[in-house]
Amino acid sequence: MLLQQRMSWHVWQDNRKKRDIVETKLFADCAADLMQAAALLKQGSVVGIPTETVYGLAADARNPEAVRQIFAAKGRPADNPLIVHIADMAELEQVAAKISPLAIRLAERFWPGPLTMVLPKHPSIPSVTSGGLDTVGVRMPLHPVARALICLSGVSIAAPSANRSGYPSPTIAQHVMRDMQGKIAAVLDGGACTVGVESTVIALEQDDSVRILRPGFVTAEQLETVASHVIVDPAVLHELQKGQTVRSPGMKYQHYSPSARVTLVEGSQTAFAALMEQCSKENGVYALVCHNGQNALSVPAYTYGDTDEEQAQQIFSKLREMDDIGAKHVFVEAPRKEGVGLAVYNRLIRAAGFEVIQV
Repeated sequence: MLLQQRMSWHVWQDNRKKRDIVETKLFADCAADLMQAAALLKQGSVVGIPTETVYGLAADARNPEAVRQIFAAKGRPADNPLIVHIADMAELEQVAAKISPLAIRLAERFWPGPLTMVLPKHPSIPSVTSGGLDTVGVRMPLHPVARALICLSGVSIAAPSANRSGYPSPTIAQHVMRDMQGKIAAVLDGGACTVGVESTVIALEQDDSVRILRPGFVTAEQLETVASHVIVDPAVLHELQKGQTVRSPGMKYQHYSPSARVTLVEGSQTAFAALMEQCSKENGVYALVCHNGQNALSVPAYTYGDTDEEQAQQIFSKLREMDDIGAKHVFVEAPRKEGVGLAVYNRLIRAAGFEVIQV
């Protein structure tokens, strides 16, 4: 089944390349442009939309042709599942085939918001949307524009991050326009994303326990207020084993990487400064640090925020900025691995291709 899916996707992509690429429209956050964006979604086009986490590439989750446009625009592997976004609880039973009492409690506590639950998928969700799995990730976004588009279009929306596959996720509309110009119908500008990293993805397991597949703004500590037990999947901090099934976006492939080489550095500020002294003679070396007021370094340095929340909001834009200024090698001072910091660390270790230095 998955082989057939991959083959059909490549045939579709080859056909798409023969079509004329149209100019991607930039819509404003106004009633008239919202209606235009909703009409595009309803007719099977792809639109870049804002959410509170990152900008997403939205298409009708039940329209295989529309979903394939997402994969083609991103250059995304076909076995990487998409998340389906809904606007109210009534839609959940139209996306998920089975909804446990724990899922209801989690939805009541964290929806609308940056939490995705992996549930058994409804037969109406095509295999291309779920990456060939019999499960589907579902979330209800908090951003009013995203929810309005779902309601106006009348369709549940499949929406991965609106960047080319593997590149840092977009947190402003201009990022999407840069990555997707000529590849999608339109981008709707809803302002800067307030969270800045993708949603927490969880799987529901036996005995009311929850497994975190991808960390995000909803933390393990918060989930423990609803679930009896919370497990952090080993893939959050480590590479998947060869042949291991991808249960969530962001698990298998190198993600979030700028063109510059990224190295994650763990250790004291003093040791980090000493390492930068050693690397200062290399061309194009920059540092990203997570402590404002840190002593001057021997290489150009930028901060990506003091707190977990600031770091989450800024890390993707800072990684993109490294490419804009021509960085060749970026050393990133590691954030902490607790709370929202775990989400930032997860993104950085994948941006670095798991290249980590202990100092």
